[in-house]
Amino acid sequence: MEKMALYVVVLLIICYASPARSDGSDHKYKSGDQVPLYANKVGPFHNPSETYRFFDLPFCTPDHVKEKKEALGEVLNGDRLVSAPYKLDFLYDKDSEIVCKKKLSKEEVYQFRSAVAKDYYFQMYYDDLPIWGFLGKVDKEGKSDPSEYKYYLFKHLHFEIFYNDDRVIEINARTDPNALVDITEDKEVDVDFMYSVKWKETKTPFDKRMEKYSQSSSLPHHLEIHWFSIINSCVTVLLLTGFLATILMRVLKNDFVKYAHDEEAADDQEETGWKYIHGDVFRYPSHKSLMAAALGSGTQLFTLTIFIFLLSLVGVFYPYNRGALFTALVVIYALTSGIAGYTAASFYCQLEGTNWVRNLILTGALFCGPLFLTFCFLNSVAIAYSATAALPFGTIVVIFLIWALVTSPLLVLGGIAGKNSRAEFQAPCRTTKYPREIPPLPWYRGTLPQMAMAGFLPFSAIYIELYYIFASVWGHRIYTIYSILFIVFIILIIVTAFITVALTYFQLAAEDHEWWWRAFLCGGSTGLFIYGYCLYYYYARSDMSGFMQTSFFFGYMACICYGFFLMLGTVGFRAALFFVRHIYRSIKCE
Repeated sequence: MEKMALYVVVLLIICYASPARSDGSDHKYKSGDQVPLYANKVGPFHNPSETYRFFDLPFCTPDHVKEKKEALGEVLNGDRLVSAPYKLDFLYDKDSEIVCKKKLSKEEVYQFRSAVAKDYYFQMYYDDLPIWGFLGKVDKEGKSDPSEYKYYLFKHLHFEIFYNDDRVIEINARTDPNALVDITEDKEVDVDFMYSVKWKETKTPFDKRMEKYSQSSSLPHHLEIHWFSIINSCVTVLLLTGFLATILMRVLKNDFVKYAHDEEAADDQEETGWKYIHGDVFRYPSHKSLMAAALGSGTQLFTLTIFIFLLSLVGVFYPYNRGALFTALVVIYALTSGIAGYTAASFYCQLEGTNWVRNLILTGALFCGPLFLTFCFLNSVAIAYSATAALPFGTIVVIFLIWALVTSPLLVLGGIAGKNSRAEFQAPCRTTKYPREIPPLPWYRGTLPQMAMAGFLPFSAIYIELYYIFASVWGHRIYTIYSILFIVFIILIIVTAFITVALTYFQLAAEDHEWWWRAFLCGGSTGLFIYGYCLYYYYARSDMSGFMQTSFFFGYMACICYGFFLMLGTVGFRAALFFVRHIYRSIKCE
């Protein structure tokens, strides 16, 4: 009965969280029908996180401002749709229709001038098709002193709408460059806000109306760069795997022959190399509860990433499917928490841990804890700025309920299943009672230099693709080439696994048996390189500015890179564990 109740709660939450249909598939209109037009938000063009409600600026306000009911993902995306002041009835042309005549006060003029100076844009949705435009322009021609700049507000908006039979196919909005209002000085200004509508017929079928937006990332010169990125990554992978396979196989073969010969020779001959530490290599690591929790969280994030890729490859995240990605992230993370609980508790019990409840709490807090603290700080910043990125109280309650009613119970159920799995740690060699002393090693065999070496190669395989992802997430580019991104992700996983295996072998060959945490840290070090790329992108490739945008960029990217650290650290550790078990199973250990 309790399982059924939990299942119902999950379904209700998913239904609430599911994104609103954005393909307008049910929208058929007759001549004169009112087609829904919603104003969404305004904000500085170069600061994508810093957006405000449309009517925070003194535009013409409709008599009845109606707020559109939004799904969870739309709210997380900062969308706040309200009825727009324009009426674009189906197939009705309009010429210079007056929206309202307004006398702007000094304060309102200052508001508009500040917005124009910061390159504010507006966003609307007409029949779920996006519309953008700028609020005004700054005349800098022949003026070197900023105090001489002229600021103009656009007062006339032209809508060009394409239709096919009874469906809306495309809409473009452009401002009239001749219909300007000078708002340079702080004085009252009379403005006649106007708009025009022109309907045109098109042959484009309705089911292809979103291709216009997805094709922008598939232009030939963009595809060439993406394929160059993949070829570069593939060459890296082939060279690395070929090098490792050749070297490791040859070295391991020589090792196996040498150790087999040594066994036939005198027993008093001193062992050297990685066989010498066979009694210590499977000695359980320090902080085993933390390691189990990190592996559990990393496994969950890896599963989440795979599910997101599957949804993207089947076309769920088409352009401007508002909030679909955020909804999928929240729901799938909640539903996969059982995997984290099972993996962490099972591995912790294999390492002969006893306090599995504390281990589960640590697993639940390892990723969500830093994310929650970051969210609290950034949400406070957004509230101080009155930005749409500030989540309403109701949305915070919904997220808390998802965590309390879905994430936590599944985590506990997974932990109980993992504890009861009774799996034993598969160690080919017996562990001695006392650990051997690790010989002095050169500086480049330390943890930090090894992490730097381990992270550089995987990062070099993905850095070209990173720019396009950053330009999409922290800019206004559209990214839809998920198949290429998936190939790059597979390459990243392979390179991470191979480089961790190689460094683990060299560590064991140097008779350093403390490889557990080193393998995890080396695997996850790519996340640190990605965060380093964030610094480069912010200062060299973007025009972001201001405290809010800076804190959002570095705050949420820290959480994302931390997630990559846990996920790739898990991949590296699993690969290293498989390798170590394999080589020690191939020799005779006493």
